Amino acid sequence: MANEDAAGAIRVGIGGWTYAPWRGLFYPEKLPARRELEHASRRLTAIEINGTFYRSQGPKSFAKWRDETPDGFVFAVKGHRAVVNAKKLGEAGGAVEWFFNTGISELGEKLGPVLWQLAPFKKFDAEDIGAFLALLPQELGGRPLRHAIEVRSKSFLVPEFVDIASKHGVAIVFAESETHPSIADVTADFVYLRLQRSASDIETGYADADLERWAARAREWAAGGAPADLPTIGKGKPEKTKRDVFVFFIASAKERNPAAAEALIECLR
Repeated sequence: MANEDAAGAIRVGIGGWTYAPWRGLFYPEKLPARRELEHASRRLTAIEINGTFYRSQGPKSFAKWRDETPDGFVFAVKGHRAVVNAKKLGEAGGAVEWFFNTGISELGEKLGPVLWQLAPFKKFDAEDIGAFLALLPQELGGRPLRHAIEVRSKSFLVPEFVDIASKHGVAIVFAESETHPSIADVTADFVYLRLQRSASDIETGYADADLERWAARAREWAAGGAPADLPTIGKGKPEKTKRDVFVFFIASAKERNPAAAEALIECLR
């Protein structure tokens, strides 16, 4: 269940739901593969769909995933590489339009943020990044859309990037990563985290103390604040208003990520 009251909702999950090493750890050994999403969506509160980065899925797939998951469950959808790998992001309007016509609207109320992950070679260009964010649609099928951008070049560590994202209401992804920039500035009405330091020798991926810290930070964001112990680069402070928070355990010791997500959900109860 998402944690929601005077604060925003906090949803916690993983990237994808098909991964062989999860069999026996997260999925029962005899669970049919066709029921993996059904199982995962009843133990977690969100899933980031990564397959949409590599190929279009089609309306039937999105409708099937919608129907297999419970009320209140949310999918984040990763934008296609045809968009984010364009030489000029600001000229990717045709690819953006194509992507949103692949059937994503079939997710209905279960459609959460759309994640735009830039490659490490994509450097900060204020004009181009501003033009790209201006291309992103504000609604789909009559429902408002939320966008998050994950950057992987240190050239984005400038206040101007925060200003541009804030202007367009696009969330800058906070990546807890050994190799990619970590930017905790709040630039939208939601916060998007990708936690990438799970450890294979810890049953829950993260130590209890670390999970408690992430739970406290998530609560602070949801209540409209901002954790003081994470790096920011912007000059101003965000408006204090409740925000939804999305937390995904990604990569690193991937076999442990479902346990990490479940442990964080428990911390938030």
